Amino acid sequence: MSLSEFRERLFILSQYCIPQHTLSRLIGYLADCEIPLIKSKIIQLFSHFFPINMAEAERENYEQYLSFNDFFTRALKPGARAIVQEKNAIASPADGAISEIGIIEKDQLLQAKGHKYSLLALLGGDTALAEQFNNGAFATIYLSPKDYHRVHMPLAGTLQKTLYVPGKLFSVNQTTANNVPGLFARNERLVCVFNTDCGPMVVILVGAMIVAAIETVWAGQVAPQSKKINTIDMTKVFALDKGAEMGRFKLGSTAIVLFPENTVTWNKNLENATTVQLGELLGTINSHS
Repeated sequence: MSLSEFRERLFILSQYCIPQHTLSRLIGYLADCEIPLIKSKIIQLFSHFFPINMAEAERENYEQYLSFNDFFTRALKPGARAIVQEKNAIASPADGAISEIGIIEKDQLLQAKGHKYSLLALLGGDTALAEQFNNGAFATIYLSPKDYHRVHMPLAGTLQKTLYVPGKLFSVNQTTANNVPGLFARNERLVCVFNTDCGPMVVILVGAMIVAAIETVWAGQVAPQSKKINTIDMTKVFALDKGAEMGRFKLGSTAIVLFPENTVTWNKNLENATTVQLGELLGTINSHS
């Protein structure tokens, strides 16, 4: 066994051994701390390890942020990202890297080479919802620590319901995706169901190790919540335009987008590890949809 293989196995083993939720809560408390000396040191340390392009941030000066989480979920300047405008164009919902993109084979999504996971499990056991996306299309985007951490709408849509699904908090980087079975269907997540001009669309915000919280623009902080699946059906119309912010991660994670069968064609230039930015062409709606 090589040194790199040993380190990888040790990293994976640690994911199973450490108290994931307790650690994430502790990190969350530090990330929300507004004591100037503490928050400034955390931001400085983070910026040393991860190159952040502050020139595109609405607030360019680190000292303008109230806490690390305020900095981490920073807004971009207007026009910093160009959203594809064609009506049939699907926009990338986030900055990040393509983890996997392709077709759902019956009830199975590809997590990484040699690893698949259940659509039904990903959707919290909601059979009626899962049936709408059997043999559909999916795209998984990993948001690294250096990325912009707000998630936006791939298409214009009206929110139908959300499902908060409790779970583990494994890291979601490529090493973990390659080694932890059913990773995205095991981690805490928020399933957001929208109605669009081409039918239903799901955007899933997946929690991860030291992700202190998931927030949405319609409900504020929604995770962590409880140990039970919580389904909320919308009683009021809540519509969002393509490219509009829908949610954000307090520390990094993954966004997954789902479409029904024969609805979309993915951008052929996108493959595993391809870097994408918010608003770039992710795919197109098929003309018969």
